[in-house]
Amino acid sequence: MLLELVLAVIFLWDGYFFLNYIISLFRNYRTKEWTPKVSLLIPAYNEGERVLKSIKAALGQDYPDFEVIVVDDGSEDNTFEVANSVKDPMLRVYRNEHSGKARALNFGLSKASGEIIVTTDADSELDENALKELVRRFYSNEVLGVGGQVRVMGSSFLERAQDIEHLRIAMFRRAKELEDLSLAPGPIAAFRREALERIGGFVEDIVEDYATTKAIKKLGKVVYAPRARVYTEMHNTLSKLWRQRKRWFLGDLKNLGGGFTKDWAFLLLGDFVALLDILVPPLLLALGRWELFLLWYGFEVITMLVPTVVEEGSLLNALLFPFIVWFWALFYLMLHVYGYVRLLLSRL
Repeated sequence: MLLELVLAVIFLWDGYFFLNYIISLFRNYRTKEWTPKVSLLIPAYNEGERVLKSIKAALGQDYPDFEVIVVDDGSEDNTFEVANSVKDPMLRVYRNEHSGKARALNFGLSKASGEIIVTTDADSELDENALKELVRRFYSNEVLGVGGQVRVMGSSFLERAQDIEHLRIAMFRRAKELEDLSLAPGPIAAFRREALERIGGFVEDIVEDYATTKAIKKLGKVVYAPRARVYTEMHNTLSKLWRQRKRWFLGDLKNLGGGFTKDWAFLLLGDFVALLDILVPPLLLALGRWELFLLWYGFEVITMLVPTVVEEGSLLNALLFPFIVWFWALFYLMLHVYGYVRLLLSRL
């Protein structure tokens, strides 16, 4: 009976977001048809091997009035030369002293002429409709920022796991943050220029996108544009993934607030469910409770299958999701415990 109750907790948690996701698909998706000038900023540091694809995707946008500004943040490789080799009247390339991503973005902001400022990364490729879909979501003057959907390129286990992770994030954002986004992600974010100027530009922080979103939300709304997509490269080794997520999580802990998914209550409740996700499936197998294991597997696949179809993901990812969610539960629980210990030690 205890196993059934624990399994019910997992189903209630996942089912809550799944049901809200289904409901969100029928909500009024508010947009406005207008075409203000857009300045697309691409900060780049040692991205000589990838920046060319990012620039070509940026220049290939189906949008009538935009410029692309690449800021080489003092790279030690050939990033500047590669970016500068592209000859296009809509592209400008600058070299700045190495000072971090936020300062590179602010340098680009100082050179920009657009009413809407969009950011992406040098290792990311925007979908051709990304600018159009971002701009359409500025449906009223109170909307000051818009974030899009991040997807991950690659086919290794870790890359596939990260794409599933971002697909799950897309599901949560549609379900709970369509009109109140907690994070406009750096690879695909848009802000009204005047709002950025009012907060003094992009916030200098180890998680500059989160900190900037939080500052913008003090002035107005930040919303989600699920139809605006970017495809990005992610780490394919566990050590690099750990270092990246450690930096993100420690930065998040300093900036908690700004939305349901960025509050302490959600964070700790999610950790509790993650612990159940880690313990329950192996326990069901060890005890020979195959009917409950198959119920768990089927439920997780179904809750992932619908968003996979809607958000144009891989069906194989949906079938693998129950196993990958176990990996992420273990990974993030370890990471969060590490972060909590670091936070407590820093306050002693």
